[in-house]
Amino acid sequence: MPDNSQKPHIAVLGAGPAGAAAAYTLSRNDQANVTVLEQRGEVGGNAGSFKLDGIWCDHGSHRLHPVAEQRVLDDIHELLGDDLLWRPRHGRILLQKRWIHFPLKPMDLLLKLPKAFTASLAFDTIRKFLPGKKPAEENFATVLHHGLGPTLSRNFYYPYVEKLWGIHPTELAVKLAERRVSGSSVLKILSKIIRQIPGLRSKTTGIFFFPRKGFGQITEGLSAAAIKHGANLQLNKTVSVIERDGNRITGLRFHDGNDEHRLETDSVWSTLPITLLIKMISPAPPPEVIQAAESIRYRGMILIYLILEQSQFTEFDAHYFPELSVPISRMSEPKNYVGTADPTSHTVLCAELPADPGDQYWQMSDEELGHKYCEWLASVGLPVEAKVKNVVTRRLGQAYPVYDRDYEKYFNVMDEWLTGMDGLLTFGRQGLFAHDNTHHAMTMAYAAADCLQPTGSFDWERWANYRQDFESHVVED
Repeated sequence: MPDNSQKPHIAVLGAGPAGAAAAYTLSRNDQANVTVLEQRGEVGGNAGSFKLDGIWCDHGSHRLHPVAEQRVLDDIHELLGDDLLWRPRHGRILLQKRWIHFPLKPMDLLLKLPKAFTASLAFDTIRKFLPGKKPAEENFATVLHHGLGPTLSRNFYYPYVEKLWGIHPTELAVKLAERRVSGSSVLKILSKIIRQIPGLRSKTTGIFFFPRKGFGQITEGLSAAAIKHGANLQLNKTVSVIERDGNRITGLRFHDGNDEHRLETDSVWSTLPITLLIKMISPAPPPEVIQAAESIRYRGMILIYLILEQSQFTEFDAHYFPELSVPISRMSEPKNYVGTADPTSHTVLCAELPADPGDQYWQMSDEELGHKYCEWLASVGLPVEAKVKNVVTRRLGQAYPVYDRDYEKYFNVMDEWLTGMDGLLTFGRQGLFAHDNTHHAMTMAYAAADCLQPTGSFDWERWANYRQDFESHVVED
């Protein structure tokens, strides 16, 4: 039997994909005694799942992409077994008031889009080979304009990102274009489209993995396996204070209902939003670090679920709405992700509505949002004709990090100070303020475990190298 007293005790904050993956890896490899503290009553965070009238639903549209790191895929396959389904992508996007398949297919571009639009795309491609003047000041908009051309930028990406983040594309950072837009040039996009042609497709083109019981089954599988290997998972625990003595973390305090408890730990591994982490540390960080935490923000999201008394609304798993005339950014039909007709009596439509606490939509009731949702669908030729059985909403205050043009300097102030804290690690999508997929968050967790030495010390140089690798992560839509 291992001598647990010789292993470091690590408190992992948050049981989303990053926190659960860290707990699983550390406990499976017998590297540490692990305690996971999760504020909610279930694991998964924004990547969790829940049931509505017998249908597994997610917090928006999620997929596990085949480009994930192989060890991540291998572990998920092992944990979920036959419940991890291999599914074809079958979505569509509204461009120029016309529905075309998404991911884009060559014949759709040729036959379904207006000829003038297609001609503009062709001209943008040719213009890539011509010399052009570089803008004096770069931002998200100028980078996309240079890489994608004016046609795709103005008709798709500009309105879509303004909807998602609530600010004009010229106010967004260059980093967002690098992290969020996987097809960073017309030629790359054309290459992806060509790979959709039968005979040129790889076995993973247009394919994704999806768990039978919703995307949250991934985190649930990781958490269950971590517990099996000895991790201590505690739900409904709200961390209130992270204690430090100089630059050394000494413990933390958390609430269980009305009762406060103290936990001594060798290290705290936090997947919480970095701004929240800063505000929890006591004694408080220097004023400039506090100010930095108050100077960056996250974009909120309202998820609106319509439960309709019909077996299926459309055959598509997801609909994308880039145009500003429709406030929602994406709609998914959960039953179509797993390819099931059960239950046959009803289906669920989930809309993603970018919104911040305090704005007009955040103040609306579920019923009012349900009416708006139906109006928006009718405006794009998707009228809801079946009876609406119920409307349910979930409101996420911190759905996306906002990469405005000043965010990086404020993030760097926080990051530099936190890196100087002995016994504290911040990682994951929220912890590193990263535009990443779930598989990226899990990769961060595995990398962190790689850096934990047999002596219990943490290899910060190796972690810095991993951080450089994380910078190359590009979001898969």
